[in-house]
Amino acid sequence: MNRKIQIVGVPEHFNLPWHLALDEGAFDMRGINLEWTDVPEGTGKMAELLSSGKADLAIILTEGLVRAVSEGLQAVIAQEYIATPLLWGVHVHAQSPYTSQAELAYKKAAISRYGSGSHLMAFIHGKNMAWPEEALLFEVINTLEVAVEALSDRRADYFMWEKFTTQPLVDQGVFRRVGVCPTPWPCFVIAASAEFAREEPGVLSDLLETINGYTSEFKQIPSIDRTLANQYGQTLTDIREWLSITRWSQSQLSIETLVSVIDTLNDLNLLTNSVSADKVLWNPKIP
Repeated sequence: MNRKIQIVGVPEHFNLPWHLALDEGAFDMRGINLEWTDVPEGTGKMAELLSSGKADLAIILTEGLVRAVSEGLQAVIAQEYIATPLLWGVHVHAQSPYTSQAELAYKKAAISRYGSGSHLMAFIHGKNMAWPEEALLFEVINTLEVAVEALSDRRADYFMWEKFTTQPLVDQGVFRRVGVCPTPWPCFVIAASAEFAREEPGVLSDLLETINGYTSEFKQIPSIDRTLANQYGQTLTDIREWLSITRWSQSQLSIETLVSVIDTLNDLNLLTNSVSADKVLWNPKIP
């Protein structure tokens, strides 16, 4: 295949295996011309890129992909990527008067965009807190940098983002973390546009085999903790904790897990249309 394949993902530590594989020419050796683009805006933006044909693949939050499919996105889950939950920190500004999660009912949450993980997980968090749906209010901020500004000038009151990514802001006294909300399922999947999966199943299979070779050995790379800490501005202590609780997957997401995601989002009235689990999971044997 000669055309360039476009893949997108957040600029976070979860995706270092892709960058290592690209830097070492692992995809080139399989005849795969792969180009990575960082998308700091997160899942909602990546779903838009898949929908518009500007991306063929995305490393995307499981719940965000399901929500996007319910809204008409023609995409499939090629494989589970991170098999463990994502720890969403619940943050307020360091000078905020709020000191507990309970105080955030009817307060405004900063979200990257509607349909993003920060939006959908606010509903999961609200459910855990037994809040009514009307207790959830939102301010769209697009990126982490704008979230800092929004909490500082009180346009928003709290912000949910991956705990370790925001840890430097907590350490610097910009944010104060008042709680943690884990996803109730494996957090990241490798999604492919339905067109790409249909037209290039062999390329997709080769690509998955390549990245799985990297993720299966990732934790054994000498000094990988130092590499991660330096590249993503983390302390060694935090990176080692994150590595200890994070597991990369080399297999497809189970249909039982996907049904659980669909049912949860449906119960929270977050799906525009019904989603069929067996049609979302890519099967290379079915054209």
